[in-house]
Amino acid sequence: MLATGFLCALSLNCAAAPEEIQVYIDDITEPGHVGADIHNNYVVSGSTTPAYPGNIPPNGVYRLTPEIYYGVNKNLELGLYTLSSYGPNDRASYDGEKLRIKYIADHNEAMGPFWGANFEFGWISHQFAEQPWNAELKGIYGFRKGLWLFAINPNLDWGFSGSTSSPVALSIDTKLSYKVWPDCALGFEAYNDLGTLNELGHLSQQSEMLYAVVDAESKYFDLNFGVGWGLTPASDNLVLKMIVGLRY
Repeated sequence: MLATGFLCALSLNCAAAPEEIQVYIDDITEPGHVGADIHNNYVVSGSTTPAYPGNIPPNGVYRLTPEIYYGVNKNLELGLYTLSSYGPNDRASYDGEKLRIKYIADHNEAMGPFWGANFEFGWISHQFAEQPWNAELKGIYGFRKGLWLFAINPNLDWGFSGSTSSPVALSIDTKLSYKVWPDCALGFEAYNDLGTLNELGHLSQQSEMLYAVVDAESKYFDLNFGVGWGLTPASDNLVLKMIVGLRY
């Protein structure tokens, strides 16, 4: 799967877009099967000011993140990300790796509600994360009604290095789409940072991104393409993302 996404930092100085911009739903690999996602995103217009010493500003940065995942059983999936980027002045780099485990509860896949959770842990280059070791716990909830799909992901993110750690940050990602053809849907995705748990709010100082998206699927692959606009001064101005998923 080719995935793309973009997000900013939790301050007026934007950090580079994240390695993955995706609202998680109830998709999960069949037991014993392997899939591949490659997350891509490109910040067409964003901040040119580093968010912290050593940070790469997001403007003009392209991030490529291949992911391999394996279906353990009908409810559990394991994944491995490898992160890389390419930026201004022909700067190319390898930026780390992350492991993830996703759980999706039994549910009706054609209609009604679904829920689950995803946990990620790994190392990210100081160019993109002030704390190199990072973790994220993502809640997954949504439902289908007719041709409509709605999903929401509350996310808790934190970083740490040695004996120090950063405050836990909260963000909310949402998706609303409508099937215009059996294998194609149009919709919107929103990625909203709310700040750290000890200081929520100040939304004008957080990244708030809205994407218009197209989702298409076939027997062997699926596609998510989006164009995102920043809604606050702390957001990237314009971001392109694409996710292509391959099934084996």
